[in-house]
Amino acid sequence: MKLIKLQDLYFKPFISSEEIAIIVKYLAKKVKADLPKGEIPIFVGILNGCFLFAADFIREFNGNCEVSFIKLASYNGISSTGNVKKLVGINEDLTGRTIIILEDIIDTGTTLQEIYNIFREKNVKQLKVATLFFKPSVFRKELPIDYIGKSIEDKFIIGYGLDYNGLGRNYPAIYQRSTTPKMKNIVLFGPPGAGKGTQAEFLKDMYNLVHISTGDVFRFNIKNKTELGLLAKKYMDEGDLVPDEVTINMLKAEVEKNTDANGFIFDGFPRTQSQAEALDAFLGDKGEQINGMVALEVAEDILVTRLLERGKTSGRTDDTDESKIRNRFNEYNTKTAILKEYFEAQDKYYGINGVGSIEEITRRISKVFDTL
Repeated sequence: MKLIKLQDLYFKPFISSEEIAIIVKYLAKKVKADLPKGEIPIFVGILNGCFLFAADFIREFNGNCEVSFIKLASYNGISSTGNVKKLVGINEDLTGRTIIILEDIIDTGTTLQEIYNIFREKNVKQLKVATLFFKPSVFRKELPIDYIGKSIEDKFIIGYGLDYNGLGRNYPAIYQRSTTPKMKNIVLFGPPGAGKGTQAEFLKDMYNLVHISTGDVFRFNIKNKTELGLLAKKYMDEGDLVPDEVTINMLKAEVEKNTDANGFIFDGFPRTQSQAEALDAFLGDKGEQINGMVALEVAEDILVTRLLERGKTSGRTDDTDESKIRNRFNEYNTKTAILKEYFEAQDKYYGINGVGSIEEITRRISKVFDTL
């Protein structure tokens, strides 16, 4: 889950789709357990917000039931207008029936009051209310709520049927209104030998950003025998890949050390889509985001020549053998290059010509940085 923007507002991850599924299943089982044997209830969903909740709830309900909907409205933007209008009513004969209202969220209780008014003259056997979310701090009515999925604070949320000016209903998780991101966070991307480290050193000073290099972070943790460093070394000594979780936790620790930073340049991370998703989720929880992936694009043959030349003085054995260099490119192309598609899907991929003098490439990257 990552930070999202709807019109003029930002929203950060709040409740995952997995947690929502658990809550819905709990509510459906609780309602079923409380019904007399053989009772066939009518579930009434309150549109528009409840359509996803109602669909999932009914699928989890283990028994016969009927389904209907009514539509009321009391929101404009992010504020309740306090004026509820009945737009679409129920046509079924409800005499002697058990009615269970399915609400996506109950806050002030204004809509709930209107629901009770609607059903007061329907001669129902009993009326119960099940809400996915409840904001107890702003509830102003002395009305019963029989089933509550999760109580939450009074902050505007979207997703899973809930909207902001009509947008956001299609997200499978819940997002909470957040502040506007204050950091500039860049993923500096490119194949081995493209010059990411060199450019990062220039750019961090130009934009007052913190440069986080995966290689440097690993070396620091291993040298200082931190808990994560010892764990990483254990995998490396056994010839195994260091799990994403270990790498991600190292990067998180580096970010936490620099909470006042203007932003970060991530160099060598993420390397896989799962790492990119984890980074998005981590920053999203903080109300921040990756602003863009800036990729240095250089032809492979040029890079091979460059790395072999570097190997004459770098002391790195993997820069002196062309077959090993080609294998590194294969690894890059099969695993890491997929990140281009990941960030392109978010309109955050920026390809940069990586051939030229250091100053020329820096100027090209700066043009992109200045637009983010």
